Amino acid sequence: MKTVRLTLICHALTQAQKVGRLHRTDDGILPLTQQPDAMLPGMQLLAAPERRACETATWLAGQVQVEPGLADCDLGHWQGLALKQLQAEQPGALAQWLQDPASAPHGGESFAALCQRLAAWLAAFDRPGDWLAVTHPMVMRAVLVEVLGCPMKASQRIDVLPLSRLDLSFTGQWRLRLE
Repeated sequence: MKTVRLTLICHALTQAQKVGRLHRTDDGILPLTQQPDAMLPGMQLLAAPERRACETATWLAGQVQVEPGLADCDLGHWQGLALKQLQAEQPGALAQWLQDPASAPHGGESFAALCQRLAAWLAAFDRPGDWLAVTHPMVMRAVLVEVLGCPMKASQRIDVLPLSRLDLSFTGQWRLRLE
């Protein structure tokens, strides 16, 4: 069995993140001010299908494979709404969503469903070698919940900043890899 090394990287900063607005599929990244760590020779690059992930991946390297399984959480009719607006207009629904991982008051995907989707994606990921995958904060939280086997509510205690990395390895089971 060959080792799989998978590094998830969060997409670069977006205007939505900067102003406290929930994401939209077509959100692009802001101009980049820092140079990311270089990709290792032989590393292959994946990107979630959303524009912000693809733009970040293109910035890292030219050859990108779009990976639908890395898609961000579907926020339904909340896409693009400001958090302040939700707090003012739907405080109960927002509180429910933040407290109950199985809830989806926005009509989209719950965090529990996202965790299940990412668990299935990880279970099926059997491509040996070194991989870099550009994705989203909620996806990275879901992956951590799966790999560490922690309660889904623990994801609320994880900050995933733009361009942050999560290193994993697989040799029979997924492991968090600290460097």
